[in-house]
Amino acid sequence: MQFLLAFIVVGPLIGAVAALLPAPPGLKGKSPDQAVLRHGVTVTGAILIAAIVLALGFDRAHPSKMQATTDISWIPALDVRIHLGIDGISLPLLVMTALLTFLCALYSYFKMPEGPSPKAFVALVLVLESGTLATFAVLDLLLFFLAFEMVLIPMYFLIARWGGAQKQAAAWKFILYTLLGSVIMLLGLLLIGLTSGTFDMVALATDNGRGLTSSVQVIAVLAIGIGLAVKTPMWPLHSWLPDAHTAAPTVGSVLLAGVLLKMGTYGFIRILLPITPDGMQTFAPYLAAFAVVGIVYGSLACLALARPGSKGDLKRLIAYSSVGHMGFVLLGIASMTPTGVNGALFANIAHGLITGLLFFLVGAVKDRYGTADLDTLSGATGGALYGRAPRLGGLLAFAAVASLGLPGLAGFWGEMLALFGAFDPAGGLSRPAFLTFMSIGAFGTLLTAAYMLIVVRRVCMGEKREEPHRIADIQAYEFAAWTPLAALTVLAGLWPAVLLGLTDPAVQKLLAGGKS
Repeated sequence: MQFLLAFIVVGPLIGAVAALLPAPPGLKGKSPDQAVLRHGVTVTGAILIAAIVLALGFDRAHPSKMQATTDISWIPALDVRIHLGIDGISLPLLVMTALLTFLCALYSYFKMPEGPSPKAFVALVLVLESGTLATFAVLDLLLFFLAFEMVLIPMYFLIARWGGAQKQAAAWKFILYTLLGSVIMLLGLLLIGLTSGTFDMVALATDNGRGLTSSVQVIAVLAIGIGLAVKTPMWPLHSWLPDAHTAAPTVGSVLLAGVLLKMGTYGFIRILLPITPDGMQTFAPYLAAFAVVGIVYGSLACLALARPGSKGDLKRLIAYSSVGHMGFVLLGIASMTPTGVNGALFANIAHGLITGLLFFLVGAVKDRYGTADLDTLSGATGGALYGRAPRLGGLLAFAAVASLGLPGLAGFWGEMLALFGAFDPAGGLSRPAFLTFMSIGAFGTLLTAAYMLIVVRRVCMGEKREEPHRIADIQAYEFAAWTPLAALTVLAGLWPAVLLGLTDPAVQKLLAGGKS
């Protein structure tokens, strides 16, 4: 188990180095480009298999216990350690990251985005995977920061080199926002580590803030919270996200929405809730207020983009929907209750599956029509996707209703549990305030349903012309890349206990100060 987790974290880095080397003569296939893309599929596939084996070997009877741990001294003077481990909170995120990266590599093998050499593309995707997996596996504050930052450069280049229109501006906006947030976050992490005398996240969580004064906790939550909120992204620190998604290649958008946004909310749960509980209680009402504003703002922005004549971009609309969905995650965290935090973790996984699928589908629609402009897609050259590509249209409608939180699909449980958490927040928090936040969040679910149904009606149900524009339906490689996401969306919706059985004991222990 220890070896497996270390391999999962380090393996993609080794694969990235190997991707830049010349392919052996017997493995080149038809071309060096094909060989390196196949290498990407092989490495990400090996990491996914290792993650599945790790999950199968995970002791489900004790999901609150850190398992597969490695603890090696790295910088003794600061008590910084190479400390790895997983519990019921991090395991689902680890497996989802490995799955999404493999599906992106498989999709890219058949549909490589336009841009420079595939060698650099594959190497960057593998470095990105290593950084995200490490973020969910490390148990040292400074290692967490290094892993958190490790993903920024690969994503910057994926947008800037393989993106679409306005890619340079979007890439610069992404890197500047996230780097600025990260600098502030580092100060907060150093404040905790130097004040308490250790950077070990398990020891700090067990201490549950008793070694930190209230003022230190408040300052730490403010500093770390800003860095995490940028990555989440929380309104009003979200403005880099729509531009990045609109410009990014399809697989870049899938990884950005499905994996990178989860790093911010994971930091709130893993670091701020257990280590600085007093500071979190001080800021929880403000976090909840920003969360529900984000829910409503994201939905209204999507409604504006979906309106006929607005020239709204479908990728941009899905990006704004992420602002709203992550608002539910932050609302659940702000409740500081097991119900709310479990809802936040469930919504994290559901958003990764559903929005990852949506970005795959929107990318496919854009490839077929040459545009993601909603007016064009629903106008004379588009629309009636049900009639022209019934399987593609049906899957797009499925992903849309999953995103709006239809009962029986994954999107439902996370949002409902987050609202239930706000209905009865932790002691010391104002219940009338959180009831107000819950009501606003519930209203946001209605707005989400409204814009998603408008998108389905306009894109899938347009008027069919006598000579419809012929487009290809779902191809075999698309079916292979998208089916796991659709199947897991249904499985998580019908059997939520699979995920909640892992997260709940770990969350209970986390909120109880390390006591089961």
